[in-house]
Order: sequence, then C-alpha cells, then structure tokens
Amino acid sequence: MRGRPGRSLVRGVAATAVVAGTAGAVHHRQQQRWAGQQAAASQSSATQQQLADQQAQIEQLQYQQQYAPPPPQYAPPPQYAPPPAAPAPAESATVQQLQQLTQLHDAGVLSDEEFATAKQKVLAGG
Repeated sequence: MRGRPGRSLVRGVAATAVVAGTAGAVHHRQQQRWAGQQAAASQSSATQQQLADQQAQIEQLQYQQQYAPPPPQYAPPPQYAPPPAAPAPAESATVQQLQQLTQLHDAGVLSDEEFATAKQKVLAGG
C-alpha cells in the first residue's frame, strides 16, 4: 500500500509551491541586482559625459585665450610741469629789509642807534 492518493497530491502541490516561491524570490533578487547595475552604469555614463563636456569647455577657453587679441596698449599719462612755486611769504620781505639795513650799517650810512631803531621798526611789522 502506498498511502492515500490525496496526500501525495497535497505533497506535490506543496513542493511545487515551495519551488515556485523560491524561484520567485530568486528572480526578484536578480531583477534588483540588474536594476542596480543599470543605474550605476547610467550614472557612470552621465558622470563621464559631464567630465567630457567640462574638458571641452576648458579646451575651448584655452584656445580663446591663446588666440585672443592682446589687450589695448595705452600711452603713459602725460607728464605735466610742476605747479609754480607759491609766492614767497611776507617774511622774505622782512628778511630783505633787514639785509638792506645791514648793508647800510656796514657801509657806514647808518649809525648803531639808527640801525637798531630801524631794525626794531622792521621787526615790529611797520
């Protein structure tokens, strides 16, 4: 006697369900791996494209700098003559008067008293 025919059918169905469930799980896991690999490949491709674009821009800028016209040359600013000296202060007039008085005193035209009086007058501003 082999047992009951219904039990072997249940065992067969259960075994098939286990195999199908395992196969489904393995298939799902493999799909996830493939999706991850595709995403990584896509991202890598996008990154490589960005790097290539950046390199092309760098090369283009280098080319433009290499063959750009030189900046315009400007003449140096003109050299102007220095401004005229300011008029001599009033003290120089006083110094000149004192020098004249000294010359007159040395020449004997003015006496010591006359020289001292005139000198005081010049120094007082009058």
